[in-house]
Amino acid sequence: MQHTATEVKLKNGARGLLIDIPGATVMSFQFQFRAGNRYVRDKEVYETAHIMEHMAFGANARFKNEHEYEAEFTKNGAYHNAYTSDTSMVYVADCADFEWERIFDLQRVAICQPRFNSEELEAEKGNVKSELTGYLNNHNRVLWPKIQQSLGEDVYTFWQRLQTIPHVTLDDIRDHHKRTHTMSNLRFVIAGKLHGRKAQITREMEKWELPKGKLLPAPRDEQERAAPTLIRRKEASNLTFGWSIIMPRNLSDEESGAMEVLDHILTGTMHSRIYGAARRRGLAYGMFSDTSVGYYDSSWDFGGQVNLDTAPELFDIIVREVRSVLDGNITNSELDSAKSYALGRYQMGAQTVAQISNFYTGRYFLDGTVKDYNKVPDAIRKTSRECIIDTAKEFIASDAWVLAGVSSGEREDLIELHDKLAILFDTE
Repeated sequence: MQHTATEVKLKNGARGLLIDIPGATVMSFQFQFRAGNRYVRDKEVYETAHIMEHMAFGANARFKNEHEYEAEFTKNGAYHNAYTSDTSMVYVADCADFEWERIFDLQRVAICQPRFNSEELEAEKGNVKSELTGYLNNHNRVLWPKIQQSLGEDVYTFWQRLQTIPHVTLDDIRDHHKRTHTMSNLRFVIAGKLHGRKAQITREMEKWELPKGKLLPAPRDEQERAAPTLIRRKEASNLTFGWSIIMPRNLSDEESGAMEVLDHILTGTMHSRIYGAARRRGLAYGMFSDTSVGYYDSSWDFGGQVNLDTAPELFDIIVREVRSVLDGNITNSELDSAKSYALGRYQMGAQTVAQISNFYTGRYFLDGTVKDYNKVPDAIRKTSRECIIDTAKEFIASDAWVLAGVSSGEREDLIELHDKLAILFDTE
């Protein structure tokens, strides 16, 4: 879908993207605050942000409870939700074009004029407890916060988070909203048929009833190599593993694109080097690799599930193929195939208003960068073997990594796998 993205900077401190998609029949809204778990007042009340997000569509200046607000919001099929991460709290909504003004205003009321009350607090404490307890039964969910923590990130595991729920008070909720929900701490992306509406949208957002405040700084951690970490679960019949490598700087767009191509070559399809080989040998039903860019660093992650008896053979493949890349062994055929796949996914990724919005939000909410959608194909075509190899080498050279797993096996099993990976880093 053809579209045009324009950044606006409001007088009250907010910044956002208005994405005009001619002929769109849907409007999509995303409002992001740096208000996630890392911004709570004290780790004793770590779940404050999460609980506040659950209360986001409850009592407010116009509706006395969540039931009334929900009934009004969704009466014409509109959708809304919110989510909290370590750093962000994001409010999202999609609606039919004909009711965009009504939905836009309902979001304003929920975000700017909440009326937090004790009854809804206790209810959402129970809901959050149920949610996190459910995550404890999901080995992949349990794994990755422990990886973050092992590397040095100042985060809690789900079990630790559960212990803080009883400590959260109504004052904590109100204080968190007051500190984090300011206009300068707000970034937004609104997408749809915006021709003739941009001035109205900016004019209305200038009236939002939030203080100007300031953009809160992103938290920063020192991350380093960690010992292998086993989360032992007697009911875990296999090994759910994660291997995370940290580079202490942000990748450039060129480097990030190069790593996306490499991840595809290694684990992207049934004929990829690692995942494809594992499937052919019957070693693992599924695994992935992924590269992401944070505020101050970048991560290269591998993960999946494997039976304990076949794990050593799978890790031998991982080490062999990563070593092969570090040695410069990437064929023209592999590179061309990965680029072709990326170009196809690029074209398929702009079929809906929400997809177009999501293309921009990841980077814009991170550091305010407005990606140029039209330049992506050329960037994919220019991805070079040299950039792939050099970036992968720098990840390994950083030597900040950890292997963690959830399993009923012994720690010695994980140490054996860890030692296989360590060969890649130990160059002396």
